[in-house]
Amino acid sequence: MQVRPTYFPRLAGERLDIALCRASAAVARAADTHAAEQGLGVGQHLVLKMLHAVGPCSQQALSEELRIDRSVMVTICDDLERGGCVRRERNPHDRRSYAVTITDAGRRQLAVAERSTPGHLDDTFKALTPDERTQLATLLGKLLGIPG
Repeated sequence: MQVRPTYFPRLAGERLDIALCRASAAVARAADTHAAEQGLGVGQHLVLKMLHAVGPCSQQALSEELRIDRSVMVTICDDLERGGCVRRERNPHDRRSYAVTITDAGRRQLAVAERSTPGHLDDTFKALTPDERTQLATLLGKLLGIPG
């Protein structure tokens, strides 16, 4: 028995949670593909971006702020450190933890990744007008509890 190809649009209209999960999965796949082409994982890119923006941070702060599981964050930081993109130093404010700091090599790697991001986003969200993209960002911010 063949399923009618028109069912999912109806389901997505009735179940916004399902629609959002499917859209999120499609966007995540596109981000992973783009990241693989750049040689820098999505999580690695986000860590370098945050370190560049706010300065040295503990792995815990990176994990909490970027909403990346702590065990995954350890692997991300290990890989970035092996690649010379970050260094870990004792946190001067808490000797029990380490501060992760972006290196010059990390800044260069981030710059390369950042140059390709606008084109990637344009391609990923090509079905939306610029106004719709702004509206989507606003709505997602509300769902995530981010003050507007």
